[in-house]
Amino acid sequence: MPAIILSTLNARYTHSSFGLRYLLSNMLELGPETELREFTINDQIADILNELVSAQPRIIGFGVYIWNVEPLTKLVADLKAVRPDILIVLGGPEVSYETEGQRIVELADFVITGEADHTFRELCRELLNGGRHATKVIHSPVPDLSTITSPYDRYTNDDVRHRVIYVEASRGCPFTCEFCLSALDIPVRQFPLEAFLADMQRLLDRGVRQFKFVDRTFNLNLKVSRAILEFFLARIDHGLFLHFELIPDRLPDSLRELIARFPSGSLQFEIGIQTFDPETCRLISRPQDNEQVEANLRWLRQSTSVHLHTDLIVGLPGETPESFAAGFDRLYQLRPQEIQVGILKRLRGTPIIRHDLEWDMVYSQHPPYEILSTRRMDFDHIQKLRRFARVWDLVGNSGNFVEAVGLMLNDQASAYSAFQHFTEWLTSEEGRRHGIALQRLFQLVFNYLTNIQGRSPQLCAQTIWSDYTRGGRRDRPEFLRSFDLPTVVGSAKNSDSAPMRQQRHLGNG
Repeated sequence: MPAIILSTLNARYTHSSFGLRYLLSNMLELGPETELREFTINDQIADILNELVSAQPRIIGFGVYIWNVEPLTKLVADLKAVRPDILIVLGGPEVSYETEGQRIVELADFVITGEADHTFRELCRELLNGGRHATKVIHSPVPDLSTITSPYDRYTNDDVRHRVIYVEASRGCPFTCEFCLSALDIPVRQFPLEAFLADMQRLLDRGVRQFKFVDRTFNLNLKVSRAILEFFLARIDHGLFLHFELIPDRLPDSLRELIARFPSGSLQFEIGIQTFDPETCRLISRPQDNEQVEANLRWLRQSTSVHLHTDLIVGLPGETPESFAAGFDRLYQLRPQEIQVGILKRLRGTPIIRHDLEWDMVYSQHPPYEILSTRRMDFDHIQKLRRFARVWDLVGNSGNFVEAVGLMLNDQASAYSAFQHFTEWLTSEEGRRHGIALQRLFQLVFNYLTNIQGRSPQLCAQTIWSDYTRGGRRDRPEFLRSFDLPTVVGSAKNSDSAPMRQQRHLGNG
């Protein structure tokens, strides 16, 4: 039986807890007494409780995040009711700030804030030796990254086959964007490069072909960025896929030359634009050269095969419905493969709370603490944009409607206004349904193009058929059977096989 269990509830099975693997790798002499047990937020609390209690540990360490704090609070409450002698140690971003008043913190025995790579081991050593730490909340000092044992050997063969493999070459962020926890994580620190690349080689040797880099600013240290890109470019093969998060206005020629050499399907860049509005950027302490952002995105689309996942945020202080719409139009014109429209979240510890009074920022009181209204965006506007984000994800981001979205939006004065009209029409047609079958969604898009926008039924049928068969589908939907359409030759494939679709959810949230 393990003396110590490291556990968390991931958002889905394909995710893996990177942080807990770090803790496990740095347990030293306590390693043989420590086990990692991961669950998901969809698992039954009673089943998780049974497994943990049956293992009879003395200590359980939980990783707490915005997506799992509610079910974890229930689990910790039940654990303490059944086995009050088991010591519960919490860590993770959701309990690293504003700990007072949190129910899960009240239930637990200890909370470690910050990077606990060494601190968790030291606390467990003290507790197992009969000690009792003087304080409940333990503030972990920032560790020297050269002293941390890397976690990559803790990925099992099952992880390699079925889960996202997270890696990081650095920690920290140099920027102070007030909506982001990384604003509190200064300075940027690099892991020793030679050792990191050796770890990457071992993962490659084990068959890993998809790497999710969690570095907040991959293109900050150009020497390191180039070394990593050169390393993977020299080992490029079928199936290799790399995900990086980039600073949007920093793309010098020394990186461009390397990026342009990667083949199609091998690179995905997550680029947080967040807003194009200068006043909003100033308010949230986010300096951004919007002209350079546009130039970089334009170059990436025209001169490389990189898949671009870009982000905009709804509800930032100072943003209006009109400025958000203008920002969406500006980004859409640059043609990234994805525009993720996210709702502002009030993450614990972030300095964005300083705007609450001046900008009438009203957030949900429950995770994920999303914005409900601001001085310039009332509740109805936020809900309208929330619907827009959901439908855009279904249609604009899915990869299933590439040509149909172009037909719907490209000749319109405002892509945002045109798609918002489609969103409201779709909502009225389908009500509040949370899911629409894909074939039904194709028919709805066809109906909108023909009946509402008044486009040629034959042209729309050809457009929809091209999108429908792109993923290898051969069955012709009933609503297309009266049209003269080309025959599809070849074997059917997975209907969700649009380019990069399988990589869209590499994050753990």
